[in-house]
Amino acid sequence: MGWSAVKKSVKYEELLDIEKIIAMYKIIRANTKNRGKLHKFELFYSSNIISILNVLKRKSYTHSHYNVFLVHEPKYRIIMSEIMSDKIINHLVSHYILDPGITPHLIAQNVATRKNMGTKEGIRYVKKYINKLKLNYDKVYVLKCDIKKYFYSIDHELILSKVKRFITDPDIYNLLKNIIESTDSKYVNESIKKVISKEINRLQKLNILDKDLKIAELKNIPLYEKGKGLPIGNMTSQLLAIYFLNDLDHYIKEKLYCQYYVRYMDDFIIFDHDKERLKVIKTKIEEKLKEFKLELNRKTNIYDLNHGFNFLGYQFLLKGKRLIIKINSATKRRIKKKMRKLKHLNASNYEQVKASYMGYLSVADTKNLLKKLDL
Repeated sequence: MGWSAVKKSVKYEELLDIEKIIAMYKIIRANTKNRGKLHKFELFYSSNIISILNVLKRKSYTHSHYNVFLVHEPKYRIIMSEIMSDKIINHLVSHYILDPGITPHLIAQNVATRKNMGTKEGIRYVKKYINKLKLNYDKVYVLKCDIKKYFYSIDHELILSKVKRFITDPDIYNLLKNIIESTDSKYVNESIKKVISKEINRLQKLNILDKDLKIAELKNIPLYEKGKGLPIGNMTSQLLAIYFLNDLDHYIKEKLYCQYYVRYMDDFIIFDHDKERLKVIKTKIEEKLKEFKLELNRKTNIYDLNHGFNFLGYQFLLKGKRLIIKINSATKRRIKKKMRKLKHLNASNYEQVKASYMGYLSVADTKNLLKKLDL
């Protein structure tokens, strides 16, 4: 699709505004826990802000190296942290280009990342759909789909062709292209290998029961292929990832006529009273995903709600006509451990974490746990 074939959108010159750059920094500052990173940037605050503006004016922006590290909980995963100037440009593109360009095209049941969306909204839809179906049918089934290595598999050419639907300015397109293709740099995979190897070496010295499971989990972390994958942790990546499957959302809702559908990033579910229909739908989705150069992983399955299924960190189960929502034992242990640790340390963010967990736990049937944790 050529530049003249699409509607007018934001021009590159509109990004060249020091007030917008400062506004993005203020958002980042309010949400950044790494005070050292902020302090370093603010030592030369004015010159850093002007430097970002000048780089954009010269159209010479190139994404810097990521700091690649591992997150351990709830499972091992890679995070790619940006330096402050990259983070500001990422926010600038997300806030002024991607969000207004993408959001109008998304279905309401695509609940990840966006304002007033998230886990809470996803659960609202799940409860609504299950409650509707259980009133009229004795059996309720769910097709639970998960994309294989989603963030690592998003094709650069495909996602760039999709953003051309709302990006009309070649300079904005090139700026976004630079961010997306930053995963092609050779050092990225080398850094991932290095942090994985370091953690495996650390584990091998420990005497713990689940050592082999943890090492196997680490070895299963993928590397980036050339021309594929979004940087893990970028704001642009979050928005692009919810948009990449937007055509699939519309296909499922409008062509397969799936009324009871919810998607959170690469994890999506379809409810129905007819198990055989869900089998047909699964086959059609697998075929459709070939257009995206994606495939479903082995966790994809059809579940009887009388036996329960997991989604968004909760377990949903029908006992007769009663819907029960639980959280798993591993999550309970993790919450208890963190709350005890924070309380012992008398941490300044104890109340904030407490409120967050209270919101998370209050969705499920967890009265006893709330009591134990003094929530």
